[in-house]
Amino acid sequence: MLNRLLGIIYILMNKGTVTASELAQRFEVSVRTIYRDVEALSLSGIPVYAKKGKNGGISLTEQFVLNKMLVSKEEQQQILAALTSIQETGAQEEKETLRKLGDFFKTDAYPWVSIDFSDWSGRSRELFLQLREAILNKKVLQFDYYGQYGEMTSRTVEPLQLVFKDYTWYLKGFCSLRKDVRLFKVLRMKRVRILQEVFGSSHFEEDEDGQCNKEKQSFEEGANRKGRPVDITLRIDSKEAYRVYDRFAEEEIERLANGDFQIRMNCFLDDWVYGLILSFGPAARVLEPYEVKEEMIKRIERMKKRYE
Repeated sequence: MLNRLLGIIYILMNKGTVTASELAQRFEVSVRTIYRDVEALSLSGIPVYAKKGKNGGISLTEQFVLNKMLVSKEEQQQILAALTSIQETGAQEEKETLRKLGDFFKTDAYPWVSIDFSDWSGRSRELFLQLREAILNKKVLQFDYYGQYGEMTSRTVEPLQLVFKDYTWYLKGFCSLRKDVRLFKVLRMKRVRILQEVFGSSHFEEDEDGQCNKEKQSFEEGANRKGRPVDITLRIDSKEAYRVYDRFAEEEIERLANGDFQIRMNCFLDDWVYGLILSFGPAARVLEPYEVKEEMIKRIERMKKRYE
């Protein structure tokens, strides 16, 4: 009954005046039941009334609607857009909430974002649904994880959230093995299982900025992040323009007179940065620092020996 009463309110706010027979058909009840609902709403303080005649029907007073509009039109769109994005993460149960708020605001939610968690084969969608269920229901996850150098370990993790960063999905969670918050690359997570064990939020207390208490110290599991980041200068051929603008920030890019690119970036010296440079093949050349040039030469020599 409560859902029907709320439904009647939302319909009246959206359409203004509706006949009892229309409401009865919508909720699959009798007209008499609808009039009893109207009486119940009125007794509870909702200013709903019925008017007889040719243009009659059931309505809410205009004052009631105005009193409920506590947010601007722009804020209404932001709320609906936020719910739309939540729905795109797989929260299909939010559809009814989205519809009701759309009725309340007298506007439709624009589908401004579309998120597909699956890969082109469609195999990874089930994994993302597992992660979503574990995060929302605060259930412990167990999985095998391949580290940076290919070593596999079994992990038990209290999942906090999914993170999309630098073209890659990560799972942030408290790892019982490391006793700390870690980022796990989703593609390296294998044989994922949701345990019945439910966890609290003690590891994820927020500070005054609303950030996780260990969020600033968290990093990808297995990643090498020792020392300070260094400044690296690259020269990249003009034919790689589409990749240059994909991979580097605008302030890192300088277009030279001959069309080539000079890139200045600040990053840690690890396999990721060397892999990035090597991915450009002969189109990229390290200008400085010397230690990076030397390491690139060594890696290229090792690659060459593979083909000898």
